[in-house]
Amino acid sequence: MKFGKKVWIVLAISMIALSACGAETATPDDVNIALTEGVGTMVAAFFQTQTAMVTPATSTATSTQTPYSTPSPFPSLVPVASATSTIFYWTTTAGTPIPTGTFYTSTPNAGALAYGCNNLAFIRDVTIPAGTVIQKGQDFTKTWKVQNTGTCNWMYQYALTPVGDAMGSGPTKIQRLVTPLDWSELSIGLTAPRTPGTYKSYWRLADAEGHMFGATLVVSIQVGEPETDTPAATATSEGPPTSTPTPTATP
Repeated sequence: MKFGKKVWIVLAISMIALSACGAETATPDDVNIALTEGVGTMVAAFFQTQTAMVTPATSTATSTQTPYSTPSPFPSLVPVASATSTIFYWTTTAGTPIPTGTFYTSTPNAGALAYGCNNLAFIRDVTIPAGTVIQKGQDFTKTWKVQNTGTCNWMYQYALTPVGDAMGSGPTKIQRLVTPLDWSELSIGLTAPRTPGTYKSYWRLADAEGHMFGATLVVSIQVGEPETDTPAATATSEGPPTSTPTPTATP
């Protein structure tokens, strides 16, 4: 090893120095001083050699990052269906919201058709069901069966009032008293249009002040061409065949 060689070289130089001084002049103190200097030189050379042999480590700062999930920037709405409406709640799932569950068709609230204590429910068509063919210009009577679902009596001055095309008619008073929860038949006289086609007319019951309430009553007809009578063909009667006279001989 290089270190061992250097140690021996230092010791040899020290011995040569001691020999040069002469045996007669060398003292124990001189020998101790020379050995101390040699050992110090040897130790210094040892540490210098070790320092040269070992490469100092370079400190490298290492940063560690802990991965984390990035939340969605905007929460999405996920609808949940209920029996009467659709309810939304917040979620943090990105993407398009997907509705789940069973959707139900909302049923109109019959109470919303009321005005004050008055209300009406449609039961059925009594005459002229939807799609009935009526000749153009023909008069007809439409009758509905209804029920008083309010808490007030329908008075004589209550009237069927058109909403839109009246088919040649106008507000018509019911001229009767209908108590709550009773069924009744309401009729109105109409006239079919004079142009062929499909026609609808809408009516509602109104109180004495003209406030409409209850279900809408519908007239739906098909106006056709008037029927033409074709005269039946008459048969021509034939008389009995005529006989040809037979000539007689004259004697």
